[in-house]
Amino acid sequence: MSAIPPGAGPRSPSGPRRTGRAALVAAVCAALAAALTGCGGGEDPDAGTNGLGKLPPTKIESKARAAAQRAGTVHLSGNVVSQGRTYKLDMSLAKDGAKGELTTKAAAFQLLRVGDALYLKADAAFWAGEKGGAAGTSGGAASKLDGKYVKVPAADPVYKRFSGFTDKDTLLAGLLGLHGKLTAGDRSDVDGVRTIRLAAAAGAGGTLDVSLDGTPYPLRLQRAGGAGVLRLDDWGKRVDLRAPASGQVVDYGSKIFGKG
Repeated sequence: MSAIPPGAGPRSPSGPRRTGRAALVAAVCAALAAALTGCGGGEDPDAGTNGLGKLPPTKIESKARAAAQRAGTVHLSGNVVSQGRTYKLDMSLAKDGAKGELTTKAAAFQLLRVGDALYLKADAAFWAGEKGGAAGTSGGAASKLDGKYVKVPAADPVYKRFSGFTDKDTLLAGLLGLHGKLTAGDRSDVDGVRTIRLAAAAGAGGTLDVSLDGTPYPLRLQRAGGAGVLRLDDWGKRVDLRAPASGQVVDYGSKIFGKG
């Protein structure tokens, strides 16, 4: 029988293979320990955010309202129940005006405000009163208004009723106020943007999702008592506001709207 060459036999427990295996096991254990520590709450849930989650609820609300006020523009969409009427909004709001569509159970019409000038665009049925429009407008007059921008007199109640939907600061001030004691903590997301949720009186006073990424803009509002859900996006994006071409405008004044 030939002699076994040196080094060809089984390695001792203290040899290279044992040492390599021990190092691998140690590395795996360290990785598992780190993962378990993270799962146990060792990681900061607010890492990489704007830090809003570390603030008390009232501070979060004030920062969200301040961010909304500073922003020049916003796109607002969703449903609002006001004075017994349900409105579906799709409005782009700016400091000096707004444009978009407002839909009720009876009608849909476009609103445009450029400075102080408010225009309303609807079909003939709306103006004839068949869809809750300007009651008393004759069919002939209504047909002339079909698809036209009607300039609303500033002194008319119609102006007051609808101009509020085109006033960014007034509209947001009324919508973003949560009523009741505030709580915060639930995390969610709106279109992939991380949010922290404010709830007033355990949700009975409404909820507001505020961005944890970048500027703390309010992104989603659920109003109390089933009074609507609104989305807020496109903060700071340009809104192109310009008066309609003269050929598209009808200024009937009191002939259309009456004396209020």
